[in-house]
Amino acid sequence: MFFPGEASTQDKKYLCSSYARLSQDDGDKEESNSIVNQKSLIRDFMRKHPEFALVKEYSDDGYSGVNFDRPAFQEMMADVKAGRINCIIVKDLSRFGRNYIETGKYLEQVFPFLGVRFIAINDNVDTGRSQTDAEQFVLPFKNLFNDSYCKDISTKVRSQLAIKRKNGDFVGSFACYGYMKDPADHNRLIIDPEAAEIVRSIFDWKIQGLSAERIADKLNSQGIACPMEYKRGQGLKVSTNFRTNDRAKWSPVTVLRILKNEVYVGVTTQGKVTTPSYKIKRLVEKPESEWDRVEGTHEPIVAQDVFDAVQALMLRDTRISPNKEKVYLFSGFLCCADCKLNMTRRIRRYKDKGYAYYSCAGYRRGSGCTSHIISEKLLYDAVLAAIQQQFKLVLEMERLLKYAQELPDDPNSLHRFEVQLAKLDDEIRHNQDMKLRLIENLNEGILSREEYLELSAIYDARIREGRLAVKNVEAERDGVKDLPLESEWLTSFKKYPRIASLDRVLLAELVSMIEVHSDKQITIHFKFEDQIQRVLAYLDQRGIHPGGKEDAAHGTEKSPTGTAAIPAAVCS
Repeated sequence: MFFPGEASTQDKKYLCSSYARLSQDDGDKEESNSIVNQKSLIRDFMRKHPEFALVKEYSDDGYSGVNFDRPAFQEMMADVKAGRINCIIVKDLSRFGRNYIETGKYLEQVFPFLGVRFIAINDNVDTGRSQTDAEQFVLPFKNLFNDSYCKDISTKVRSQLAIKRKNGDFVGSFACYGYMKDPADHNRLIIDPEAAEIVRSIFDWKIQGLSAERIADKLNSQGIACPMEYKRGQGLKVSTNFRTNDRAKWSPVTVLRILKNEVYVGVTTQGKVTTPSYKIKRLVEKPESEWDRVEGTHEPIVAQDVFDAVQALMLRDTRISPNKEKVYLFSGFLCCADCKLNMTRRIRRYKDKGYAYYSCAGYRRGSGCTSHIISEKLLYDAVLAAIQQQFKLVLEMERLLKYAQELPDDPNSLHRFEVQLAKLDDEIRHNQDMKLRLIENLNEGILSREEYLELSAIYDARIREGRLAVKNVEAERDGVKDLPLESEWLTSFKKYPRIASLDRVLLAELVSMIEVHSDKQITIHFKFEDQIQRVLAYLDQRGIHPGGKEDAAHGTEKSPTGTAAIPAAVCS
C-alpha cells in the first residue's frame, strides 16, 4: 500500500519501502516470520527514526528466497529504478533472500550503483552508515548461512517426499479428477462420487467406440464442468498457462489423459519430474524406470479389465469417418497377410446400396502387393465363427485341464524331462572327470601350464552351461506339474459365456491381429498364445489331446472342420 498522505515526506531524507517475504519451502514456520509480524516490526523501527518516510509496503507470501523472481520484489525494484524509493528495509537478511551469490550482488553492486540504502533490522545491517571491519566480515557469512539453511531444508523435504512416494502416499497439491484428499489423511485418496461417475462414463464411451474428440464434445454439450472448472467450483485455487476462454472446456487431450491414467485402477505413480537443484525451479522429466509406482494405494474407479481393454483399443487405428461418432469395428485389427500394411475400409455402390469392403493399403499405394479385397460381411461372419470355435476349444481345454490335474501322477508323463536331466548330469560328470585328468597330465608333464589353463577354461564353461541347462529343464518340469487351473487366458474367455456378436471390446481383449490373405482367407492371431501352448504341452505330457490330431507343422490344434484354432484361426 502507498502512504502519500504524510505531509512531512519532503522534509525527510529517505523514501522507504518495507519488504516482507514468507515461504514454507524455506522452512519458515515460526510465527515471528509471518507477513503481519514482519510489517509490524518494520513500522516500529521507522517510528523511532524520523528521517524515514514509508512510501509503500511490499510482500511476497509463498515465494522462496532462493531466487529473486518474485512479483512484489520485482515491482519494488521497478519503483527503485523509477526514483520513487531510495531505501529498502527488511526484518532480516533471510527475508530479503537466501541465495548467497544473488543477495551479495544486490548488496555490493546493484544497491550502491542505484544509490539505495538497505537496512536489515535484526541483523544490524545498514549500508547508510559506516560499518566496522567485524560487521563487514560477518555479513557474507550470514548470507552463506541463510543459503546453506535453505539447501538443508530442501534436502530434507526432498528426502521426506521420496519416502512418501515410495510408500504410495499421495504428495500432490491436488487430487486427480475423480478423487479427493481424505480429510483425515491428506496423503490418501478417496473417491469423489460426482466426478468418479463422469470418469466411468468416459471409459464406457471409449469402449463403445467414441473417439476422444467425440467424448469431449459430448461432455461439453451436456454442460459438464471440465476438471479445472470442477476443482474451482470446489474452492480449490488452480491455474494454467493454457487457458484461452473465460470458462475452460473439455478437450481431447484431457480425455486421453484420463483414459491413460492408472490412478483410476488404484495405482499411484509419482516422481515423474524433478528440479536440478533447490535454486533451479525448471522441471526436468525423469526416465520411467525412476518413477515411483505403487499398486493398491486407493479404491479404483474403473475395473482393471475395463482399463486394459481401453488401452488396447487406443493402440488401434481410431480414425473416424466423417459424420460418424464411432470408429469402425475392425479399425486397427486388420493387416495384409503379405505386405503387413493395414487394410483400408471402402464403400462400393450398387443399385443405390452401399457395400463395405476392405483392401490392402499397399496395393492402393502401388507397392506391388495385390488388392486382398474382402467384404465386411464375409469378414465379420468368419471372425465371429472363428472366435466361437476358439471359445469352445478353450472351454474344452479347461475341462481337460481339471481332469488331468485330478489324475494321479503318471511317471510316464514327465519321462521326457527325467531323460533330459539324466543326460545333462552325465555330461556334467564327464566334463568334471576330464578336468581332473588335466591336473594329472599337468603333474606328469604331459601338458604345459598354458595348455592346462586353456583346456581347463573350456571344461569349466561346459560345466557351467550344463548346470544352467539343468535349472532350465527343472523349471519347465515344475511349471508343467504345477500349472494353475485359473489363468489370464481362461479368465478373459470365460467373461463371455455366449458370443453371439462382435464388438471392439471383445476383439481388443481376445485378438492381437487379423491377417487377410489374397484368397479371402483370414488368419486370426489370438492373445495369450504362450499360455495356451503351455497348457497344450501339459495336456500332451499327460497323454490328453483336445479337439483332434496335432498339426505338427504349425504347432496348432485342428478342429474337425480343418480350421486351425489354437493359437491362430485360419478361416475361409
